Amino acid sequence: MHIVILGCGRVGSMLADDLDAQGHSVAVVDQDAKSFRKLGSDFGGLTVKGIGFDRQTLENAGIERAHAFAAVSSGDNTNILAARVARETYGVEHVVARIYDPRRAEVYQRLGIPTVATVTWTSTQIMRALLPMGADSQYIDPTGTMALAEVHIGQNWIGKRANDLATETQSRIAFITRYGATVLPEDKTVIQDGDLVHLLFDPERRDDVERIAEKGPVRS
Repeated sequence: MHIVILGCGRVGSMLADDLDAQGHSVAVVDQDAKSFRKLGSDFGGLTVKGIGFDRQTLENAGIERAHAFAAVSSGDNTNILAARVARETYGVEHVVARIYDPRRAEVYQRLGIPTVATVTWTSTQIMRALLPMGADSQYIDPTGTMALAEVHIGQNWIGKRANDLATETQSRIAFITRYGATVLPEDKTVIQDGDLVHLLFDPERRDDVERIAEKGPVRS
C-alpha cells in the first residue's frame, strides 16, 4: 500500500517508520524540512516539503495512488482541510485526522471523516486510571447510533457468562482483552477478573449499560 502522512512530529515520524518497516510505500509531508530528521536512519520512504492541503504538494507525495492518508500535524485546521482534500478530491479510501479540539472532532466524525481526538483520549485514559468506572468510547459510527467502548465490569460479574452480560445490557460483546490477548466470546465464555470487556451498544443507552455493568446481574 502507498500511504501519505501529513506531519513529521513524534506521531508522524513513528507512524512512518513503522509502516515503512512493514514494507509499505510511505510519503511524509511537512512544512519544515528539519522535521524529517525525526525519521529513523533506515527510513526508505519519500519526504516532501510543503503545505499539507496544497494539491501540488499532495500530488508530489503520491496522493493520486495512495490507499490511505493520515493527517497528524500540529494544526487542527490543517489536518481537517488536508483530510477533506484527500477524501473528496482524490478519493482516498482510508483517511484519518488527528484533532486536538474534542468539539471539532465530534463534528468531523459525523461528517464521515474518522478523527483521533488526542486531548479527549488522553484525558479519558488518565481518568480511568484514577477512577476505573464507566465506559471508554473507542469508536462512534458517523451516524451516532452505535458505540464501541471498553466498559468497566463490576466484581459481581466475575464468574458469570459473557452472554448474560450482553443480554442484560442489551449490547453485544465485540471482544474481551485477557492477559494481553484478544478473546472472541463464545456461549461458554465466562468473565474473569482482569478482563477488559469491549461492548457495542446504542450511545443513548450508555447510562444503563454502565450501571448494569458496574452493579452486576439482576440474579447473582
